[in-house]
Amino acid sequence: MALKLNTAYFLCYKLPSKSSHGIRSSAALMPSTLYTKTNRRQAHNNVEVTHSMPPEKIEIFESLEGWAQHNLLMHLKPVEKCWQPMDFLPEPESEGFYEQLQELRERCKELPDDYLVVLVGDMITEEALPSYHSLMNSTDGIRDETGASLNAWAIWTRGWTAEENRHGDLLNKYLYLSGRVDMKQIEKTIQYLIGSGMDVKLENNPYNGLIYTSFQERATFISHANTARVAKEHGDLKLAQICGIIAADEKRHETAYTKIVEKLFEIDPDNSILALAGMMKKKIKMPAHLMYDGQDDKIFEHFSAVAQKLGVYTAKDYAEILEFLIGKWGVEKLTGLSSEGRKAQDFVCGLPRKIRRLEDKAQARMRDKKAYTTVPFSWIFGRELRV
Repeated sequence: MALKLNTAYFLCYKLPSKSSHGIRSSAALMPSTLYTKTNRRQAHNNVEVTHSMPPEKIEIFESLEGWAQHNLLMHLKPVEKCWQPMDFLPEPESEGFYEQLQELRERCKELPDDYLVVLVGDMITEEALPSYHSLMNSTDGIRDETGASLNAWAIWTRGWTAEENRHGDLLNKYLYLSGRVDMKQIEKTIQYLIGSGMDVKLENNPYNGLIYTSFQERATFISHANTARVAKEHGDLKLAQICGIIAADEKRHETAYTKIVEKLFEIDPDNSILALAGMMKKKIKMPAHLMYDGQDDKIFEHFSAVAQKLGVYTAKDYAEILEFLIGKWGVEKLTGLSSEGRKAQDFVCGLPRKIRRLEDKAQARMRDKKAYTTVPFSWIFGRELRV
């Protein structure tokens, strides 16, 4: 579940501590070992809303469990029919292992540094899966109450997590074997990221959470599909296959999450459009926006800039995803909304056009400026890239 957003489209992260009446504030309780430069920079002005869904709405999700059993779980694949990372990697038990390894390393020699940075950023984001599972499992109405519940919502979250887990495993092993990246620095970045957690303003609200994952899964599909394309352009057909099959997983997960939200728009359009507008006002943030490698306080911003330049994930994609979801959920055709709902509808439907205008202006300013900053990336042994 890797999503790269242009830095114009994410807000500062605000760190949680004690909760009182659904509001969280300050970062005073964060362990100092996890309180990175990024955390300190973003911890001020923290006001967190939690459990924003009215308690009576939980009944909606309880009533939808049967629907989820028949319409959601079908998008999980049986383990025995799933691909596994070893399907795409040199076989250590085979006599030809060293030859296979040498072939992999030869292919990777042609991959440029900017592509490696984007691929590493994708992999690190995928490796922070514990944070994503934890976040989804804190959501009211659909959480796994026991850790092994047979509730359809719980089965889905565990199954989705299990399928996603293979993505980081495969990319991690491939990059390790390539010899092109500094794995210790990458491992430190992963540890920092998981330790820092994430807060994308879901408020323990399943409406917010399901809208967020719908957006994320489509963005991840686009991102991995584009890394597949670039790998193919540089002659690494095996890596292109890897990124492509990960993209296919993300597409299937996108289908599942958008189907859930489509159902919510059908049975509770007013609350659904308010949730969509609320998430867009907060801006969809990348789950790995707290990236830190122990050296670069702005490594996420620099990684995002490289991804934008390479065309793997851009502000144009952000606008197109929103347009897709507006059409998928029939947002423009909603009727019977409250006055607040109609205002939210107008805001959401006009947003893609505004995003495109802002991006056009930003690109024009960059062309006029004709200036770039060169920054080192620890992931590629300190080699520098223009951002």
